[in-house]
Amino acid sequence: MQITFHGTPAAYFDTLDPAAPYVPTDFESDGFIHCTDGERRLADTLSAYYSDSPGDLLVLYIDKDRVDAPIKYEDHERVFPHIYGSLNRDAIVAVRPIGRMEDGRFWAPMRLTDETPRPPSD
Repeated sequence: MQITFHGTPAAYFDTLDPAAPYVPTDFESDGFIHCTDGERRLADTLSAYYSDSPGDLLVLYIDKDRVDAPIKYEDHERVFPHIYGSLNRDAIVAVRPIGRMEDGRFWAPMRLTDETPRPPSD
């Protein structure tokens, strides 16, 4: 299992049909789904884009091996894959809230409490 992460506002995700493929709100303008490899990089990325945003965020744990749409890395570090198409729900192996620090930045998922559910591991 090769996991990549995608952050999405809980208020948006909770309104979606769980039987339909996942498409974020910025898909139409961007043409792809933004993802981030690595838990620390995820926290940094979400902090850069969402620290001033109100409301809770969810993190989708995506198994890249299950994604039906093409995945492309378009950066030299190979940590920001883009999914070019809607995300088939069976590729989402877990959906978890992500915690914030007092200044609005996000904790990396590994820094959350032991009670926080984790995605299945191989």
